Amino acid sequence: MVLEKNMLINNRYRIQEQIGVGGMAIVYRAIDEKLDREVTFKVLKEDYINDEEDKTFVSKFRAEAQAAAGLLNPNIVNVYDVGNDGNIHYIVMEYIDGFTLKELISSKAPFTDEEAVGIGLQIGAALEHAHKNGIVHRDIKPENILITKSGNIGTIKVTD
Repeated sequence: MVLEKNMLINNRYRIQEQIGVGGMAIVYRAIDEKLDREVTFKVLKEDYINDEEDKTFVSKFRAEAQAAAGLLNPNIVNVYDVGNDGNIHYIVMEYIDGFTLKELISSKAPFTDEEAVGIGLQIGAALEHAHKNGIVHRDIKPENILITKSGNIGTIKVTD
């Protein structure tokens, strides 16, 4: 199901725009009207919730969100909520006003040694924290590394 602009989910999350599509989910920018803040609103694609065989995707989606919600690290995107509104299964995360590492590579590469090391150290810090908490990412790629807009190369945030 594709969500429309201004749709209100669970009487709380107002959809603003679609910002991405992945293998299993569609990602939106939304407003959390209860806390008056921008959030990333990730919705499991309809293909993964319709038949009985795929119910495991819904439980996997929830389990991953709940595991990630326990991670508190400046280099990991915060998870705020997980739930459903009818057949809309969602994860609500910190909204990052920035760009992906893939976009940065396309626009800026090659990086200076200092920039490359800085990016690598921040990604490493996120993965180390996750691993210490029993979580393995399994899909590290430039599209899942977000960078805030602050400064030349801002804070790195691992997502997904």
